[in-house]
Amino acid sequence: MKTYTVHFLPADVSVDVEEGTTLAEAAQRVDVFINNLCGGEGVCGKCRVQVSKGRAEAEEHARGFFSPDELMKGYVLACQTPVHDDLEIVIPPESRMEDSKIMIGGATEETGKIELKPIVKKIYLELPPPTTEDNVPDIERISRELRKQFGWHAFDIPLDCLQNLSDKLRQNDWKITVTLARKGDGYRILKIEPLDTSHANYGVAVDVGTTTVVVQLVDMNSGRVLGSEGCHNQQASYGEDVISRVIFACGKGGLEPVQKAVIKNINQLIRKVCKEKDVPIDDINALVAAGNTTMSHFLLGLSPCSIRLDPYVPTADEFPQIRAEEIGIQINPRGILQTIPCVASYVGGDIVAGVMSCGIPEHEEVRGLIDIGTNGEIAIGNKDWLVCCSASAGPAFEGGGTRCGMRAIKGAIEKVVIAEGGLEYQTIGNARPRGICGSGLIDCIYELVKNGIIDPGGKFHRDRSDDRLRIEENIPEYVIAFPDETESGAAVVITESDIDNLLKSKGAVFAAIKSLTDYIGLGFDMIETFYVAGGFGNYLDISKSIAIGLLPDLPREKIQFIGNSSLTGARMSLLSESAMETCVNISRSMTNIELSTYQPFTDEYIAALFLPHTNRKLFPSVAY
Repeated sequence: MKTYTVHFLPADVSVDVEEGTTLAEAAQRVDVFINNLCGGEGVCGKCRVQVSKGRAEAEEHARGFFSPDELMKGYVLACQTPVHDDLEIVIPPESRMEDSKIMIGGATEETGKIELKPIVKKIYLELPPPTTEDNVPDIERISRELRKQFGWHAFDIPLDCLQNLSDKLRQNDWKITVTLARKGDGYRILKIEPLDTSHANYGVAVDVGTTTVVVQLVDMNSGRVLGSEGCHNQQASYGEDVISRVIFACGKGGLEPVQKAVIKNINQLIRKVCKEKDVPIDDINALVAAGNTTMSHFLLGLSPCSIRLDPYVPTADEFPQIRAEEIGIQINPRGILQTIPCVASYVGGDIVAGVMSCGIPEHEEVRGLIDIGTNGEIAIGNKDWLVCCSASAGPAFEGGGTRCGMRAIKGAIEKVVIAEGGLEYQTIGNARPRGICGSGLIDCIYELVKNGIIDPGGKFHRDRSDDRLRIEENIPEYVIAFPDETESGAAVVITESDIDNLLKSKGAVFAAIKSLTDYIGLGFDMIETFYVAGGFGNYLDISKSIAIGLLPDLPREKIQFIGNSSLTGARMSLLSESAMETCVNISRSMTNIELSTYQPFTDEYIAALFLPHTNRKLFPSVAY
């Protein structure tokens, strides 16, 4: 079969591929990112690229995504364009991933309030040598000393720890360091090293997010965080959201490339943070990962196919402790990987880790946690009970489903203010506008309704005299940035259809919160603290989020942004056996309410499709 060369700009990277390979597949082979919401199905129109050299044409059904002028300039969809020639491909700004905001930190009032007892520890032993009176086997001599410190009667010992053990003990004057991992109700010996290496015991906490992957390097002896690194999840090449990736993994693409993408992310981040902090990778003995149920399945190579099919059953909700090398994670070859357990198909280990990290199960008072993304996941409870649910918010808050929506990357409009007939915006990186991200869209809706440009149903007042309000193909739109202000030369707008999608997203989130509180018989005033987690939540304006009906109308001091609670929970579980046990107990005891079969949710959702809500009594502080 013929092969051709595809050269990608501005990355300046080339790849040789077989004839018929799509441009998207070619880009994936050399880690060149091209925006992709639909997993290569050709229905989102986001993987726009320009053919600057060579012969390639847009597929017939994909031509509708482009204007006649763009078709003349060689624009095609990367996922629908096969290679039949040597090509030079320009990836335009709107299809690239640059300088994005990634939430790599986060803390709650409970962080640090843990007993430092890491799930992997290194114990230095000076053993008494054998005598005629004390001639027990070498491994029993080690186990005996460990029992004195831990009280356990038995330790799981793998074969490779027994091999060469006799020589190791006698050549080093019976001075050794034993690395132990907590496993279930006991301990497992991971390795036995000569002399004292107990000072070098490091671990990595990982938040395996749908959009981003973040790692923290931790000294497990002191509990100190040495460094953090984050990047965008390379699985985005197979779909922006988990459902698109599941469709890819369970269809033509298969599971392997999706798993390899996130493993590659993790390995790159570990290498980077270890190099910066001068920590040998071989000294990393444990990794704890937290992610939603689908991401946990992808990480471990478990089939996710049944998660999206009625009755929505995952392969597993608790995961075995494994050696990290079993799935290709590059730490010490004997180092372990522990994945935080999940609750249900759409309430995962990230929420379990978050609930644990903000101390909800430790308090008498009722507290709540919400993580807003493609899914809106909510948990409420106290030390006696926990309930949770998940509502499909759609991709609008991540920039999908809107004409000019984009992720929170360089050039995304993140703040908008309309006052005295003028509009001001702020972009990420202070760059020329490329589009608008989720926080900017929420600002837009608030400013439009406050200024009487749209009504509470999200419809524009078409008779309004405003040079920013225009009608295109009978669909009203409002110009946020004019063409001469933007990087691409095209206006950044919010359309009436965009607003409709955003109302559906915010309505789903609020309806889930309201349904959950009603289910357990609580009013919002009975919730002592409401935590908002995640990168998107961290950049929300609380007052505007309440004013559009996304968050409940609580006193502002009761709503706390806590950053990346999934990462915080993973780190706490790495450093504390009791924190890990708490996560297991949360996953087993938290009651999940399946909203798709809970009739009151449908009623609440319909009521929430207004600004802020059809029942204004729920939002007494909102006045516009």
